[in-house]
Amino acid sequence: MYLSRFLSLHALWVTVSSVMQHYPSVWGHYDVCKTQIYTEEGKVWDYMACQPEARDMIKYVKVTLDPPDITCGDPPETFCAMGNPYMCNNECDASTQELAHPPELMFDLEGRHPSTFWQSTTWKDYPKPLHVNITLSWNKTIELTDNIVITFESGRPDQMILEKSLDYGRTWQPYQYYATDCLDAFHMDPKSVRDLSQHTVLEIICTEEYSTGYMTNSKIIHFEIKDRFAFFAGPRLHNMASLYGQLDTTKKLRDFFTITDLRIRLLRPATGEIYVDEQHLARYFYAISDIRVYGRCKCNLHATGCKEENKRLLCECEHNTTGPDCGKCKKNYQGRPWSPGSYLPIPKGTANICIPSISSIGNCECFGHSNRCSYIELLNTVICVSCKHNTRGQHCELCRLGYFRNASAELDDENVCIDCYCNPFGSVHDRCNDKGFCECKEGTSGPKCDKCLPGYIWHSLGCQPNVCDNELLHCQNGGTCINNV
Repeated sequence: MYLSRFLSLHALWVTVSSVMQHYPSVWGHYDVCKTQIYTEEGKVWDYMACQPEARDMIKYVKVTLDPPDITCGDPPETFCAMGNPYMCNNECDASTQELAHPPELMFDLEGRHPSTFWQSTTWKDYPKPLHVNITLSWNKTIELTDNIVITFESGRPDQMILEKSLDYGRTWQPYQYYATDCLDAFHMDPKSVRDLSQHTVLEIICTEEYSTGYMTNSKIIHFEIKDRFAFFAGPRLHNMASLYGQLDTTKKLRDFFTITDLRIRLLRPATGEIYVDEQHLARYFYAISDIRVYGRCKCNLHATGCKEENKRLLCECEHNTTGPDCGKCKKNYQGRPWSPGSYLPIPKGTANICIPSISSIGNCECFGHSNRCSYIELLNTVICVSCKHNTRGQHCELCRLGYFRNASAELDDENVCIDCYCNPFGSVHDRCNDKGFCECKEGTSGPKCDKCLPGYIWHSLGCQPNVCDNELLHCQNGGTCINNV
């Protein structure tokens, strides 16, 4: 009986694997995070590396513009027709719904007539640059699974940069440069993705493929995700196992397709010519009718679901993990260091489940700062051994001397203890109080004891009294005498 069930399950798995191998819109076979299988011991849960389904991420995006008043229509202004730059009788008016072009029209459903789009003000302040930053934020780490596609209702920009952030907009790095003349605009030789290879897939390029034309078939700009996948999975993405292996073993490759934010930097509108016609500046502006970003929540291969809660995407974590990205073990499941799931070995992967932090001597709760405990017979208690991250105490709940508690961090955060940074010449010792204030020597002040009180001057060994020579009127410790002091 068990043999027949095993053979039936095996046949089903082979069929599912075969189908998923040829379905590139979802990265592979790991749609089910855990499943029930039959063994000689009966029905049990079996875990697999897993990830949420790819989806349209624009549904969850927040958009901001810089400068914030760059959208046309306030005050109303006239601009030229998209297809005919010499017919300049169109109007943008933010107070009239039919004539308004607000940012949300970059993401509405297309196919309506007339088409809807966001539009900037015209280049009325020429020669001052017409610069616009469009920032797309998800407040969640996501992994891109398809090309980023931007549809311009105006001509495609003469110069543009697509940028990404991995830290919620604190820092940015370029994804790709776009220009009619890459050498002139960015001092880069023009390239296309077809010029890359497995070894150069992470190269940041400037392309001239998407920066000309007013015609309907030349409105779209791509950032080619699938073409980069194809270097590992083949032209039709049939060998996804090869891509998984590379993503699992090459950290920079995985990070390349991972974002928290995107930024579209529009640097110069389409001119269609070498010189700007200063008599008809209403011909120059930016207009975007659609942006498409497909991806999935990054859950470190510890979840198959991702839900929206309080306008934020959160992974539905399995494997005893927790956090927005399933990036740490749950409390009492820190028996070994957290690790992301793995695609390897193909096809099943490795779940890397967080295990209970319980040893033979009892509960070993160290807030993730230690994996070892010791039993103290005299005290009849268990204490954590070799606390990391500058912690100490029975449960690694206190900070080492010379560090103080980070009030904004939870007890299980690696950054829970912050260095006091007491000035070695101005402070009594390197320890501080629970607010981070150091104990200062005489004549010294400041939270870190790095400033001098009045009547003292900083010397090579700290603050020294400002002693004045009455005859020469020079300070013995440097500085200038004032009123013989």
